[in-house]
Amino acid sequence: MGTNASGIHAGRLSPTDYDRNFADLHPPLDHHEALVAADRCYFCYDAPCMTACPTSIDIPMFIRQISTGNPVGSAKTIFDQNILGGMCARVCPTETLCEQACVRNTAEERPVEIGRLQRYATDTAMDRNIQFYARAARSGARVAVVGAGPAGLACAHRLAMNGHAVVVFDARVKPGGLNEYGIATYKTTDDFAQREVDYVLSIGGIEVRNGQMLGRDFTLGELTDNFDAVFLGMGLAGVNALNVEGEQLPGVEDAVDFIAALRQAEDKADIAIGRRVVVIGGGMTAIDAAVQAKLLGAEEVTICYRRGKEHMNASEFEQDLATSKGVMIRHWLQPRRVIDRDDRVAGIEVEYTEMRDGRLVGTGETGILAADQVFKAIGQTFVPDAVGNLLLEGGRIAIDAEGRTSMPRVWAGGDCVKAGEDLTVTSVAQGRDAADSINRMLASSARPSIAVA
Repeated sequence: MGTNASGIHAGRLSPTDYDRNFADLHPPLDHHEALVAADRCYFCYDAPCMTACPTSIDIPMFIRQISTGNPVGSAKTIFDQNILGGMCARVCPTETLCEQACVRNTAEERPVEIGRLQRYATDTAMDRNIQFYARAARSGARVAVVGAGPAGLACAHRLAMNGHAVVVFDARVKPGGLNEYGIATYKTTDDFAQREVDYVLSIGGIEVRNGQMLGRDFTLGELTDNFDAVFLGMGLAGVNALNVEGEQLPGVEDAVDFIAALRQAEDKADIAIGRRVVVIGGGMTAIDAAVQAKLLGAEEVTICYRRGKEHMNASEFEQDLATSKGVMIRHWLQPRRVIDRDDRVAGIEVEYTEMRDGRLVGTGETGILAADQVFKAIGQTFVPDAVGNLLLEGGRIAIDAEGRTSMPRVWAGGDCVKAGEDLTVTSVAQGRDAADSINRMLASSARPSIAVA
């Protein structure tokens, strides 16, 4: 991302400032801190935190193991349910999941630090390269997994545990999906996403083919012809448009592309940022883009969201994080047009909105925000072109409770399906559960494996 518009420049800060700004958001607990944090757990029977976890990790168990000096055993308890527990410990919105359900909130309004304790345990095992799982005897079955994101990796690992040979196809040059390309840099430092991928793949029996896109390099029909089962976990490729005048001006960018470029940059100083930045949207992508714009040296960063604070998809913690970094969040505003000066972004005209008879409407009152860079963060969409006649629901692949699609021997999970929240931990659960369903099908089938032509 080079300079492409007036006011948008790289290298706004010193190397020291970049290092400080993009340091670990939640530094890891040391041994003593972990013991103190674990000691606050009540080890509830029928623990509400466990129910709130999409992967159903036995949270009281893993915290008790930490408290008794057994972080390695704690890591196994976590990985048994969530092989990507290390990343989930870093990026899960625990404040709306397990920690929100923690009974400590009632008495003290401060939950047990479940996320940081989970990171302590999983980091301990990964740093020591302790492998808990071995591949079962080869079953002779072959499964194709499309997408090397959280859903695909979780599915591939569970299939490999059961002895099946797995080939993972991914369109990007690196595996990891959103964990590698879509998460704020300060949430996953030190190339953790790739270290976790290596840890997952170390079980063996999983081949990853990068630069391979469904619909471009191979078809769904070819996969079903050459594999015993297929899991689709390719995520969302489309980005919603603002559909306003001036959207094509230099300086108007997709927030997901900005986040990905920053994650892949060897030097943060290479990433150009505007002096005045406006982010359109109200979800995690909007928050991540806005905060990182500020950390890159933007003087003014404003998030514009068309509804109220309580309607934002981003958690209250994330909203507070943004404001603590100097981001201004303005509600009840929607974009009308991007204003240009000399064919470059000069500002954005917004219209005030309100709820009227249960519908969001514009009031007709407008204003102008000065800006030299605008990021679009109003959601991503599933592009169904490559999935043939698969039944869709809500614009995404329809699945049943086990992840099965409308096509025999084809399962799906992650963001390409509409089931649960669009979270890393939800994707992991769906990939894991689909693998279990695939394994049951393969185990009950007497049909021999299909040979590759």
